[in-house]
Amino acid sequence: MPRFVVHEHHATHLHWDFRLEMDGVLKSWAVPKGPPLEGGVKRLAVHVEDHPLDYIDFQGVIEEGYGAGTVEIWDSGTYDVLKREEKHLVLDMHGERMNGRHKLIFTGYGGGKGWLLIKGKSEGAAAPKKKEEEKKKAPAGPKAKKRAAPKKTSKKTRKKARKKSK
Repeated sequence: MPRFVVHEHHATHLHWDFRLEMDGVLKSWAVPKGPPLEGGVKRLAVHVEDHPLDYIDFQGVIEEGYGAGTVEIWDSGTYDVLKREEKHLVLDMHGERMNGRHKLIFTGYGGGKGWLLIKGKSEGAAAPKKKEEEKKKAPAGPKAKKRAAPKKTSKKTRKKARKKSK
């Protein structure tokens, strides 16, 4: 059964990378607001370059360049393909957070890379998790790399920086 992974990616802008094991690679979409967990919810998913299969277990820090930032596994599991057409995928997801029917529908938005990721209203889909549960991270796997915590700035520090830039 093919696998999937969702990486929570703290890069220049927080987003989630939805990746499907398909055709010998990880087909990948960046999902700015995160995968939908409630039935009928639609989220923009921007198709990005394919990744090698060994990236499915990666979590850690990308030090420099494009995509620099912290990457954590937000969810993973397997899936069944219920329908596969060039511009329309219907999947039955078997993950801890992403489970049940999901659709990827091509929109062409964003220079031909835009898709919608839609959580279906299928029977047997798990109820959405509570916010406290959503904040919990997946445990570090055997390939997890040590990483630095993202830097946070205080309100006072941001205010001083704005004054200096004026």
